[in-house]
Formats: sequence, C-alpha cells, structure tokens
Amino acid sequence: MGDLDKVKNEAVQIIGMFQVLPRLVVFDLDYTLWLSIGMLHALKEKGIDVAIASRSPTVDIARIFLEKLNIKSMFEIFSSWTHKTEHVLRVHSRTGVPFNYMLFFYDEDMDIEAGLTKFSQNFNTTKNKKQKWQKFTKHSKSSKKMDD
Repeated sequence: MGDLDKVKNEAVQIIGMFQVLPRLVVFDLDYTLWLSIGMLHALKEKGIDVAIASRSPTVDIARIFLEKLNIKSMFEIFSSWTHKTEHVLRVHSRTGVPFNYMLFFYDEDMDIEAGLTKFSQNFNTTKNKKQKWQKFTKHSKSSKKMDD
C-alpha cells in the first residue's frame, strides 16, 4: 500500500468517527490543498463534495497542477481576487450548501479570523479544529516526502 492510500485510509477512518459530516469542504490552494491529496480521495469516497476558493495569481498553473495530479475533476473551482468572505458567499450562492454544512481550510489566520468567523458558530472550536488539521497535514507532509 502506497503512502497516498495510507493517508486516504486513515482519513476515511477519522471521517467515519463523526456522525455529522460537512456536505462541502473548501480548500485554499497555497499551503492547504497540495498537502492533502489523500484527504481529498477520502472525502470523495465518503460522498463529500470539494471545492477550491483561491486568490492565486496563477490560476492557469494551478489548473495544470490539478490535472497532473489527476484531481481536477474532483473540484468546483472558485477563483477570485476578492476577500475570502466574498469567496464564502460566492461558494454558498453557487452550491446552495448552507454555511453550517461547509468546512473551510485556509492557511492564513487573517482569512480565518477576519472572514470566516462571520460564518462560524463557535470561533474557539474552529481554531481548535484548525490546530488538529495542522497536526494531520504535518503527518501528510512527511508521507508526501516519502513519495517523492
């Protein structure tokens, strides 16, 4: 079993521990998506939709990377230069998924604290979950290095 499968299987187990799951998980590109390929496969296996909300100035390059990793078809892509709050509203408007059924992964505290707290019911819980996610992605980073 490869490292990607190992991470995916571990993520499937973790996801399986929760009774209520998000309907949509939205990733920023920069330092969140690229380290989470196994997690993406686990989310899709569990029937959870995934999207990208990014202000990346190199959208075309990002699309090429997504194609090379064979994961482009997994996503709805929301590219914009607006504030992340606008991204969240746009994702909601296009998907119809209620905010309380969305989960966002961003790498910048500024985006999380300034923009997404408007949509978060409990900011402390959100911050706690972000810390848990950081621990999980650190594990994924070490797995990714083994693949290279």
